[in-house]
Amino acid sequence: MAKVLVLYYSSYGHIETMAGAIAEGAREVGATVALKRVPEIVPEAVAAQSGYKLVQEAPIATVAELPEYDAIIIGTPTRFGNMAAQMKNFLDQTGGLFAEDALVGRIGSVFTSSGCQHGGQETTITATHNVLLHLGMVIAGLPYSFKGQMRMDEITGGSPYGASTLADDGNGGDRQPSTNELDGARFQGRHIAQLAAALVVGKKQIAGAN
Repeated sequence: MAKVLVLYYSSYGHIETMAGAIAEGAREVGATVALKRVPEIVPEAVAAQSGYKLVQEAPIATVAELPEYDAIIIGTPTRFGNMAAQMKNFLDQTGGLFAEDALVGRIGSVFTSSGCQHGGQETTITATHNVLLHLGMVIAGLPYSFKGQMRMDEITGGSPYGASTLADDGNGGDRQPSTNELDGARFQGRHIAQLAAALVVGKKQIAGAN
């Protein structure tokens, strides 16, 4: 049984919703899943004035716990085609884990959101991949076996890089993740959990053979 961490940052709740779907998918295939978030670094008064969702059920993660997991699935909103500062701040604290090769060989995956269609979703995911690769993680995305990302009958997030959602309805209003986008998130959760489980079994077999 694989241990999966869904680690996210969410300002307004869109990534939080997607993270819940990712976790659901991973649990569907038997993984032990922890759903956690990174700390907010924006001053509380500023965050409140900006309408941030300050109360979220997921507990705060610590850098020290990351090696406990076989897979880490990261969720971050898009900020000018890159991950949010809150997520970068958290990942920048993994230098000690990097020095110890503590995350080498773990599965890493990413999902995101943006305010408009496209909006830097793919560059945000691949920029986050850069960090995961430096940590020695094995990258996986959302394969085309999830056919929902190929839909042409509706505007939708999702790419082979990872699940995603659009947070604006096109008129400046709030848009929540669609059914298709949540399906993609669940698919990614299942996919990563299955890869992690296979990796765990494979490592045990190799260790046994030696």
